Amino acid sequence: MALFGSSLKSRMVTREEALPGRDVRPYPVPTHHAVLGTPLEGPWPEGTQVLYVAMGCFWGAERTFWRQPGVVTTSVGYTGGFTPNPWYEETVTGRTGHTEAVMVAYDPAQTSADALLKVFWESHDPSQVNRQGNDVGTTYRSAVYWTTEEQREAVERTKAAFEPKLRAAGFGPVATELRPASDAGPYYLAEDYHQQYLHKVPNGYCGLGGTGVTCPVGVVGA
Repeated sequence: MALFGSSLKSRMVTREEALPGRDVRPYPVPTHHAVLGTPLEGPWPEGTQVLYVAMGCFWGAERTFWRQPGVVTTSVGYTGGFTPNPWYEETVTGRTGHTEAVMVAYDPAQTSADALLKVFWESHDPSQVNRQGNDVGTTYRSAVYWTTEEQREAVERTKAAFEPKLRAAGFGPVATELRPASDAGPYYLAEDYHQQYLHKVPNGYCGLGGTGVTCPVGVVGA
């Protein structure tokens, strides 16, 4: 990390500054979820929807979501940047533009985007800019990337409900990056050892720290 300096960790890299990457995934990834037993990359049951969230270190964030009712599978990866098929060691320099993200595939008949976003808002501090706690840099920025119009509406609805309560509790405004997944660019699965990390290492680093503020929206059900 020191090789590239710290400045690019605190500001978003430009496409021109980004590392070149590569044409293919440079490492193997597991085919199935270590806890849920479901495929990491599909196919999933008809009707399954996908939402991408970023809230600091993806180890603790993934565990939070695989525990939610109605979730079909989760994985961790890199998205929102420029470098194709990056390594972890590249992303943490800030020179790929990616954030550590969790892909959440869910059954909308058993849960909803509102319910999942309630978990998202409450499980980290979305007022922090390019960091979560001790994890500092654009790689750890808060973000939501939606894949359906219904999810976009849920993002706007839950943010509007949560942000006034967050500010009333003494925190700053929501700094979360909000945009369609199609604009964020490809989602690249992280290396094998990152997938379901806290199942493999139960006492490992989590990194999540909420604000104690409750999001008043998020009733389970479509």
